[in-house]
Amino acid sequence: MTVDDTGSGAGAHHAPDGDPDRTAGSAGDASAARGERAEPRRTDAPGRGGAQGPDPVEDPLALRLEQLILGAERRYTPFQAARSAGVSMELASRFWRAMGFPDIGQAKALTEADVLALRRLAGLVEAGLLSEAMAVQVARSTGQTTARLAEWQIDSFLEGLTEPPEPGMTRTEVTYPLIELLLPELEEFLVFVWRRQLAAATGRVVQAADDEEMVDRRLAVGFADLVGFTRLTRRMEEEELGELVEAFETTAADLVAAHGGRLIKTLGDEVLYAADDAGVAAEIALRLIETMANDETMPELRVGIAFGTVTTRMGDVFGTTVNLASRLTSIAPKDAVLVDTAFAEEIVRTGDAPVSEAEAAEAAAAAEKEGEEPPTYRFALQPMWQRPVRGLGVVQPWLLTRRADGV
Repeated sequence: MTVDDTGSGAGAHHAPDGDPDRTAGSAGDASAARGERAEPRRTDAPGRGGAQGPDPVEDPLALRLEQLILGAERRYTPFQAARSAGVSMELASRFWRAMGFPDIGQAKALTEADVLALRRLAGLVEAGLLSEAMAVQVARSTGQTTARLAEWQIDSFLEGLTEPPEPGMTRTEVTYPLIELLLPELEEFLVFVWRRQLAAATGRVVQAADDEEMVDRRLAVGFADLVGFTRLTRRMEEEELGELVEAFETTAADLVAAHGGRLIKTLGDEVLYAADDAGVAAEIALRLIETMANDETMPELRVGIAFGTVTTRMGDVFGTTVNLASRLTSIAPKDAVLVDTAFAEEIVRTGDAPVSEAEAAEAAAAAEKEGEEPPTYRFALQPMWQRPVRGLGVVQPWLLTRRADGV
């Protein structure tokens, strides 16, 4: 969308009542009035989400797919859409760009759905439920998340589900019926997963001790990194590399979710996760190491974990704790987990690890003498040499391992 609220450009002469179908100079509208099918028109607008330059002529199949997915035809220029939604052109442009869509001049490329989306966001601001800045953040976070999801779905579905039913058919020709079948099911599923995630996130906020903890929270943050990935990229074919990365991300996502953590993001050869409980973060780290070590197709893995105050924003995490976890990962040995002192103290406090092996032995001997069960620990900690870490000074790493005997 453009910030040109003067209405200059193609389709800029508006009827007094603002009806886009009465816009002067539109050959397509004239054809529609005569009951004829309008031919694809030259336009300065590519597909609504396209980041590349304009196509000389819109592809008829692309237009059909857009109408199928959006459930509405193109009717509005950006200026008309903003006016119909009752918002300023400037605010409409901010929302549009925040959702990740390009400026399209004054081409007639928007639909009734676009008007409704603008109206809803602006309505939340007018009602005082969201500030204007927060509404823009909502648009941006939703746009970024769904853009990646849409790209992944199209890539995956067209690669795995579109074997041409007849010789000579292209994947493009199969796209329309495939999307027609999948769209309603995927839409329902997307809403369900979003509600589930929203419920979980709301529950975590409600359990926060105070308002400050809702934004700045104490979390365990872990980075898991494939060792020697850069070398792999030089000797593996692109398809093989893609399969390896997908297998790694899938395994990591499954393990993080299964054990109660949250996958923050994936970076190809690295995943970032967080957990409210240090013991959960430790279990995830060791499971990742063990799982990857048992897969001959996977390179070695190393994990770094830190515990402390973390700032959360738009689904991501920031702060010194995150930086420290990243640095610990970079110095961790292969197939090993390094943690910081705060993390070590936390799992000692919760009883998941002893202060030292000597203390564990003393506690076991005392319990045996009294005829009681000795304390059990899931993890063991071994102090490593202190070393300087760029930007964070001298840190004390601890090697985290699993106690095989559980005592």
